[in-house]
Amino acid sequence: MSEHETSLLCHELLLRLAGRLPDEQLWRYRDWLAGDAAEVVARSLPRDLVRERIMLTDADHRLLSDAVLPLGADPAVVDAVLPGDEPRWDDCTFAAESPAGGTGDSEVLVLGATLRGRQGIHEVRSAWRSRAGGAVAAGLERVVVVTASADFAELAGEIQRILRALGEQEPRVEVLTPEMEPTVYHRAALAESVPICAGAEELVGHRAYE
Repeated sequence: MSEHETSLLCHELLLRLAGRLPDEQLWRYRDWLAGDAAEVVARSLPRDLVRERIMLTDADHRLLSDAVLPLGADPAVVDAVLPGDEPRWDDCTFAAESPAGGTGDSEVLVLGATLRGRQGIHEVRSAWRSRAGGAVAAGLERVVVVTASADFAELAGEIQRILRALGEQEPRVEVLTPEMEPTVYHRAALAESVPICAGAEELVGHRAYE
């Protein structure tokens, strides 16, 4: 399997773990993957899944094995990841409205200026996530969802770096691939999102997410 193929599998695996793996871990894995450190992801991610007691479906476990074992992951740790059903997301909701009541904030302005008209990008959208028990305003967290046709891991890493430079310590950036069936989490985010900007790509045969 080529380096590009294993990187793509790792990226899809991290997409599947969005909202399940803690944000502080997920963004770092995406940063490592974008920085050509897939081996670090392969060695560390299975241990975090076991430590956090995150359960994977059979399909997700196969994806985990295909993604990390060729990169040197410990097979015993991979086998120790708990089996489970598809997550329900009962504690997670999305809204299009920002805490400030609009989308004219610095993150939107900078992302729009940076990504508008970019080759390989179809659309960049923003949603606000809250979890059960969180404060009405303080508990809202921006999720950026991008539909793209190439350079998925690299694009996620670039957008994360932009958001961190603007003060977001744990950026939540979901760069969807056209081949992957969106998760319930991503469908919910897209259904309650607003556009930031459009890129230059019109993805042929791209799935309808709404």
